[in-house]
Amino acid sequence: MSSAPVLRVKDLTTRFYTSQGAVTAVDGVSFSVGRGETLGLVGESGSGKSVTAMSIIRLVSPPGRIESGSVELNGTELLSLDEEAMRRHRGTSAGMVFQNPMTALNPVFAVGWQMREALRAHGRDGEDADAIIRKALADVGMPDPLRQAASFPHQMSGGMRQRVVIAMGMLNDPQLLIADEPTTALDVTIQAQVLDLMKKLIHDHGTALLLITHNMGVIAKMCDRVLVMYAGEIVEEAPVEQLFADSRHPYTRGLLRSIPRADQPRGKLLTLPGSPPDMSELPPGCRFRNRCSYAQERCSTHPSLLAVAPGHLARCWVTQDGGRLDAAEGSKRAGAGALAGAGHAG
Repeated sequence: MSSAPVLRVKDLTTRFYTSQGAVTAVDGVSFSVGRGETLGLVGESGSGKSVTAMSIIRLVSPPGRIESGSVELNGTELLSLDEEAMRRHRGTSAGMVFQNPMTALNPVFAVGWQMREALRAHGRDGEDADAIIRKALADVGMPDPLRQAASFPHQMSGGMRQRVVIAMGMLNDPQLLIADEPTTALDVTIQAQVLDLMKKLIHDHGTALLLITHNMGVIAKMCDRVLVMYAGEIVEEAPVEQLFADSRHPYTRGLLRSIPRADQPRGKLLTLPGSPPDMSELPPGCRFRNRCSYAQERCSTHPSLLAVAPGHLARCWVTQDGGRLDAAEGSKRAGAGALAGAGHAG
């Protein structure tokens, strides 16, 4: 993995302006991804994960607006580019794998035609497009690529459609691939196959991968580092093994404890109490305070994201002051269960 980041995001803020007021979906988010690294972005629905991804490649539509920050891809500041220049970067510098392969593909055109259009959009239609398409489909494990290229999306299974979407994301050999919940619509067996495929492609091409998911098993299987997002901001960042073994934010601890385990009593599923805050009226202080069993008076002041161990950041007054979260052994067992079962649960 190269020491120079492929992607560097700094103080990214995105808001949606509605009749009920401004909704801060992404609030001062900063991170980087290195060449060949897989960075996981995890959190509940509505935490801001997908909006972060859409902001990076500037696909946020009105009433959404990127308010401030910096998104630097291979040294190019994306937020300052005009739309035509940004369009050239999408698919070449940065590829995207969307959540639902059926909606990501146009049902009225053959797969090969759609892949050819992706090449044409970036000036590669003069090359041997058929050979490029066949190789891309073969690389994602599609049998008989020539026949599959002539097929329509509805003639394929969900797993095959997702392989096509991944092939299209990698078609122009991007330096960064963003995958937003790439296995959610698939059954668990196909999920594991698709994850193994993505891991191989990232390794073979040296591509940086930003993987967005709510599934901690997928995080354990795929990622080198993890960002935990809550209420529009990063609340914890750590190497994956360190996060599972010794999480330093109560929200992360809650996510880990909610992973189903074989030693868990039947019918017993641990959940996070309460609900995330209203993003149009964010509370003062720690945004997790009303759901947190460790909350103290100091939590009425908003914490910064600070180092709590080498390479480990957390937005929590308790752990920043050297305190420890209880039930550490339970969290470790949850993490170990996810690591052991990720190939099946992913």
